[in-house]
Parts: sequence; C-alpha cells; structure tokens
Amino acid sequence: MKKILLVICCVFLSWNASALEIAGVKLADSVHLGSRDLLLNGAGVRTKLFFKIYVAALYLGEKTHVAEAALNQSGEKRIVLHALRELSDEQMLHAFNEVMVANHTPAEMQALEPQLKELTAIFHAVGTVKEGDVIALDYLPDSGTQINVNGVLKGNIAGAVFNRALFKIWLGDKPAQPDLKQKMLGL
Repeated sequence: MKKILLVICCVFLSWNASALEIAGVKLADSVHLGSRDLLLNGAGVRTKLFFKIYVAALYLGEKTHVAEAALNQSGEKRIVLHALRELSDEQMLHAFNEVMVANHTPAEMQALEPQLKELTAIFHAVGTVKEGDVIALDYLPDSGTQINVNGVLKGNIAGAVFNRALFKIWLGDKPAQPDLKQKMLGL
C-alpha cells in the first residue's frame, strides 16, 4: 500500500514539476496546432519600466535555443501572449511596429506594408485587450499567420515572410526585450 501511495505521489509531483507557471499564468507543456503537436520552447514576462505587460510563450515542433533556428523552423509554430494588464490596440500596434522597424530595412518594411495594414485592421477590430486575455499568433504554412484572441479567430495574414517578420519582434536581432528573447529560447 505504501509503495502504491509513493508511486501516486511521484506521478503527481512530476506532473506539477513539468507544468510552467509564470506571473500567475499556467502554460501548457504542449499544444496541438494544425497537423502536429508543438512543444513549449520557453516563456517569460514582457516588462516596460517596472510594469508587467504580458507573458509570452514560444511553441515549436522541435525545441531550440537558437533564434534563427526558431525563425526558420518549418511547419506550424505559435507565440502566445497572456495579457497581464489592459492594452489598447494603439499601444500594441505601436510596440509591434517599433520593433519591426528596428529589425528590418526600409525596403523590407515597404515590402511588408500590405500585411502590416492587415495587422493594423485586425488589431483595430480587436480593440482593447483586457488583463487575462490571450492572443495566439499561430503560423500554419498553408494559410499564414492566424491571430486569435481568447480562442476566437480575428484574422489571417498570408505568407511565411510576414510570419518571420512578426516573430522577430521577440526573436530578432533587436527584440522587444533581450532577456525575454532568451527566456523564450529556453536559456
């Protein structure tokens, strides 16, 4: 009987140890997207000054500690943002645009202009993101980047080039927050 209880306790302890919780947000070890399961590569908190903005998590088909490998990985992938405070669409778009400009040449930004207009329209339609809301940026090779808020599809933007540009906000050479990049890469 003691052995059975010990085994049960070990199972529960190992299950709890594998679950990741950051800033009160419980993150799944894996998610199913499209045709495959993705693994939690890493996660951390986006801060601005001393304010916690959101928890960002990166899910990939194969774990990696290298940003370029994550950006180039084929197949489905996901970045999920768990809002820790209220954010207007303008705040989100300004932050996204600022980092995208930092990671791309003017010519690259001009080439992305149609997709950036789509992104702007999607976030204007979403409006204010409330504390506790979840934004999933899902890349599906056949359709592009799907933007879901609280599990509801808000829009889709075609193209692998756009997805790579979007994910560079967190994984680029000049990310929104260098220590968050490291945490999303599992370092």
